[in-house]
This record gives sequence, structure tokens and C-alpha cells, in this order.
Amino acid sequence: MSNRIVYRQLGGSQVPLMINVPHAGTRVPEELTGNNAPWRRLPDTDWHVDKLVLPLADVGIGIQVAEYSRYVIDLNRPPDNAPLYPGAGTGLVPLKTFSGDPLYPPGSEPESAAIEDRITRFWTPYHRRLAASLEDLQQRYGHAILLDAHSIASRVPRLFPGQLPDINLGFNDGQSCAPELAEVVTDLMASQTRFSWVADGRFKGGYITRHYGQPARGLHALQIEISQACYLDEQNPADFSPDRAADLMALLDSLARRLLDWRP
Repeated sequence: MSNRIVYRQLGGSQVPLMINVPHAGTRVPEELTGNNAPWRRLPDTDWHVDKLVLPLADVGIGIQVAEYSRYVIDLNRPPDNAPLYPGAGTGLVPLKTFSGDPLYPPGSEPESAAIEDRITRFWTPYHRRLAASLEDLQQRYGHAILLDAHSIASRVPRLFPGQLPDINLGFNDGQSCAPELAEVVTDLMASQTRFSWVADGRFKGGYITRHYGQPARGLHALQIEISQACYLDEQNPADFSPDRAADLMALLDSLARRLLDWRP
């Protein structure tokens, strides 16, 4: 795998809020595309999350978006591949889809050298840029907020029972941001009735939220995991309808503005 552009930067960083979208990437290195159907369909993509937040770049919010699929390497997992949640899950270099389908023929799974190569070429430059952007915001404004934006199918039986709420907020059990900031977010959710929601439920925040959320240093992070049922046709997830997503995009706009208004 040669050196590649692993992220896109949307908008400027003119306010102390940054949005990160680590799982919307759909690019796959040529040597992997022919393996089997999951590599062609990419069923666990965070479909169109970059489109949902793109209008927020107009108010000066910096947005970092992954270019490559999470199947290549999962940017929201620690480099040592330590598990984030008990039970079934996916690792730094996934071997199966969320539904349990294998990503590699038996005996061809990536070995340690291949995994290290992916860390070097994809994971490290992505996180180097993300860390530098947050440190710059913290230096300029005295604090920085990271909104780590994700989406997922409303039902994934292998990973969790039943159907997810529409909006799943993660504050790492209150450790990744100031309590007052978490309250701003939950107050907004409680003020609306269009979307169901939960805080620190099944999704408490992945590696990105847990690693970059250091409120004692003025770095505040939260994760939002959006059920895809509330903004797209789950039978045709690659199709995006702005009209269908309009209510959700309005809520994300309100969320961003509340985050921008907050001060430590």
C-alpha cells in the first residue's frame, strides 16, 4: 500500500468546535476490492454522515472526514486493539462485518506486519492531524470541543438486542467532557420529541471520544451515534435524500449552535 490521502478537511477551524467523521469513508485499496461481497458493498459504512454535517462548515466549524473504509482500519479503535466494550465487537482491523460475515477467505487474514503497515499509513496520519487540530483550537480559544459523529443500522443483532434509539450520545460515563457541557446537550435532546435518544447507553464513546476527551486540559469530546432509520432507507443506504434527512440536519444544526454558545 503506497502513501495515500486518508482524510478530507471541510470548512475552516474558526470556532472552538470540530466535527470528526471517521467511518463514512468508502475507498478501499485495489488489492482488497476483489476479496468478496462485503468489500464491494461496505455494509457497515456510516452512510452520508459527512453530508449531514457539511452545512455546519458554513459557520466556521472544521470537519475531518475519513477517506477509507473502516474495513481497512478502524480509526475509532486504539492502536493496541484493546476492546472498548464487553461482548461481540469489531477490532482495529476488522475480520468480520457487523453481521458476522468474513472479510477474508480462511487463512488470508492480515498478519501483524500488514496490520502495522495499515497503522502507519492510515491510522497514524489521521490521528496526527486530528490531535493537531484540537490542540490548535485549545490554544486559540482556551478550550476545544470535539463532536465525533457516527451512524449505524437501527438493528444489528450480533452486537446489540432490539432497535437502537434514534440518537445515542456518548460521554464516556461523564468522563470525556465537562458535566455542564453534557447537560447542554441532553437538555436540547429533552426539549424535542421528533427523535428518541439516550445518553451513555449502548454507545458511550469509542477510542476517539475516550482518548481526546480530557476536560481537565480544556479538551471536551462527545460521540453521537445516529440510527440510520431516522434519515435514510435502510434497504438502500447508499442513496441519500436531503428531504428525508432534513429534520435530523436541523437537530444537528441546533446541537452545533448550543456547543458553540457554551463556555467553560
